[in-house]
Amino acid sequence: MTSVDVSTDTENSGPGGYAAARLRLLQQEARSGPPRRAALARLTDDWLAELFAGAARAAGVRGAALLAVGGYGRGELSPRSDLDLVLVHDGSAGASAVSALADGLWYPVWDLGLALDHSVRTPAEARRAAGADLKVHLGLLDARHLAGERSLTAALRTAVLADWRNLAPKRLPELDALCRERAERQGELQFLLEPDLKEARGGLRDATALRAVAASWLADAPREGLAEARRRLLDVRDALHLATGRATDRLALQEQDAVAAALGVLDADVLLRQVYEAARTISYASDVTWREVGRVLRARSARPRLRGLLGGRTAAPARTPLAEGVVEQDGEAVLALAAKPERDPVLPLRAAAAAARSGLPLSLHAVRRLAATVPPLPVPWPAEARDELVTLLGAGESTVPVWEALEAEGLITRLLPDWERVRCRPQRNAVHTWTVDRHLVETAVRAASLTRQVGRPDLLLVAALLHDIGKGWPGDHSVAGEVIARDVAARIGFDKDDVAVVAALVRHHLLLVETATRRDLDDPATVRAVAEAVGMASTLELLHALTEADALATGPAAWSSWRGSLVADLVKRVGAVLAGEPADPEPPLATAEQERLAMEAHRTRGPVLALRAQPDAPVEEGAREPLGVELVIAVPDQPGVLPAVAGVLAMHRLTVRTAELRAIGLPDPLGGEVLLLDWRVAAEYGSLPQAARLRADLVRALDGSLDLPARLAEREAARRRGPAAPPPRVTVAPAASRLATVIEVRAQDAPGLLHRIGRELDRAGVRVRSAHVSTLGANAVDAFYVTDGVGEPLGVEVAVGVARGVERALSTPTPPVA
Repeated sequence: MTSVDVSTDTENSGPGGYAAARLRLLQQEARSGPPRRAALARLTDDWLAELFAGAARAAGVRGAALLAVGGYGRGELSPRSDLDLVLVHDGSAGASAVSALADGLWYPVWDLGLALDHSVRTPAEARRAAGADLKVHLGLLDARHLAGERSLTAALRTAVLADWRNLAPKRLPELDALCRERAERQGELQFLLEPDLKEARGGLRDATALRAVAASWLADAPREGLAEARRRLLDVRDALHLATGRATDRLALQEQDAVAAALGVLDADVLLRQVYEAARTISYASDVTWREVGRVLRARSARPRLRGLLGGRTAAPARTPLAEGVVEQDGEAVLALAAKPERDPVLPLRAAAAAARSGLPLSLHAVRRLAATVPPLPVPWPAEARDELVTLLGAGESTVPVWEALEAEGLITRLLPDWERVRCRPQRNAVHTWTVDRHLVETAVRAASLTRQVGRPDLLLVAALLHDIGKGWPGDHSVAGEVIARDVAARIGFDKDDVAVVAALVRHHLLLVETATRRDLDDPATVRAVAEAVGMASTLELLHALTEADALATGPAAWSSWRGSLVADLVKRVGAVLAGEPADPEPPLATAEQERLAMEAHRTRGPVLALRAQPDAPVEEGAREPLGVELVIAVPDQPGVLPAVAGVLAMHRLTVRTAELRAIGLPDPLGGEVLLLDWRVAAEYGSLPQAARLRADLVRALDGSLDLPARLAEREAARRRGPAAPPPRVTVAPAASRLATVIEVRAQDAPGLLHRIGRELDRAGVRVRSAHVSTLGANAVDAFYVTDGVGEPLGVEVAVGVARGVERALSTPTPPVA
């Protein structure tokens, strides 16, 4: 490796020379990664040593040393890293002389605009500070001599390390608690779309904590891959500093393309995947290490008592059988002494299932021995292997750490080769909490609680594990996933009929929720289409459970009792068709409440509103009302109702979570129709507006005296812009209904979005027969059933023209306020 020229010659001496040399070094793109960090540290070391020598002479101070601590102490100096420095003195010089020496060091650093974390202490003061502050102690563990009396540095390092080892039984639980609190606050790096590379769980802080544990001699972290994971995160942070010009550790979405390009990575998704893989390595090492720390500390505390009971002899660890070849020891599932992993290809799955079923972690030694010695399973798998996989998946929450242990040692991809494509794969959708692979495992966890509701829990659990396995392949992931799931199900030993069911579940895993929330369930074509796709009542039962498990594992925005009730209604209707009942239902009857509102709207010739809390709406502590409410509006049928209602809600800063619009007929002899709008809304902030104010503004919007476009344009102009969102997509759903044309809209949610859609549909002269609006995170997914003026579906060309018009309207920026 060619070294970088960072010599402290005449050109590089002094602040100006150091700054110029530093800039040249950072501009050498070929010198990235560890070589550049090391070169930057050497360059800074030499400059600070020169500063120290001059300042010590000027101040007349002897018996002092300058130390680098923390990341700088480890030589991990990123382009915008702080300089963590400690000036240590033996106390022989006067306070004014020591202060002058410190000023001679700190001010040149500040003059260059470098961030500085500094302290001035005697060795005794440094030890007392470390004893009082865990973070100070951690920093001093990485202390490195820069200049001055080496004996001071050596003595302090020795004393600090001895203190750390002596206090390990007290310090390590404190460090564990600190790591847990930080993880709770910052989240898991391996699942975040904008991760903090340093503070999030699995980040650089945790890697440093593992070094501190190793320094205690109490326990050690699994070292395989740990250094490489740390290096990867540091490389990404270096590129992030250079791309932003700031000392930031948060890998924001808008910076990811630039960071990927700087690192020579294909794209931002590949970058995130590499970051996630590094974080996963560190997180798993942390889990194993802290578990070992706990075991050692428990053993230490119990040892004197046991020795007293046994007359000074040490008790052998208890081993409780869990399964063939698997026992429990010290709170872990380990291999039995008689186990023969080299002759037992089912043992990894049997051990994993036994551990998960018992709520125990798999020991690191056991997993590594299995990975190193177990032969591959025959294809198709024997029945025992398939049963153990199903048992593992059905264990619930305890499945996750066991699965992670198998994955960390490569056993999952050995068992299921297709897993490699989804491993650590990011999902660029705020609705999703997890990466693709973890989402699949979480779906199986959720499905485990639903196994009593289905006749074939084994098929449910395997389909849950595979339902998104097509992500990472080109095209529709459900279509690609069907092919993969068929192959995997056959590989693990299911018969032909069961393979077909698993493949169908994967192919149609989005069918129920998308149909229930985006289609008119009163349209016979909707129910018939789902019945034809599902085929059998037993498959429908499994698909219903998979739908719920998938949504619950996606994130809080993907499921609610309202969505659950829509899906259940659809399942009931489809089940009736599969049982031989006719698909054409009677027209839905209005509820007593809806009839009352409709009659009042007819009587007053104006809108009538009713606000009530949603049964499943969460309530924030101290909040004055639930986070969401149901708003029901009845309006005599007339043009412009949808844009008027949507615009008034947006004007009052109400976010529409879901919405339905349909016409209900008035009873004889009144005749005619009233439009009924059923909305789930939430206040962006503050309190909900009063119903009377909403009604007054809606009356004005309907009669044209309220200029909604202008009011919404004012809001749009004041709204802060974020990164550019993907463009909207508006399509005509083919053969979705015999009674109407279905226009589908997918767009970034924004205030006034529904108003703009409604205005364009009105402008096109179509009538909205029903609307099904759903907001998932930042994404709006809407379907509008529209007809022409006489109630017939639109012609193909007209429908395409309407869709294009809506798409243009949503793609055009809101005009500025005059």
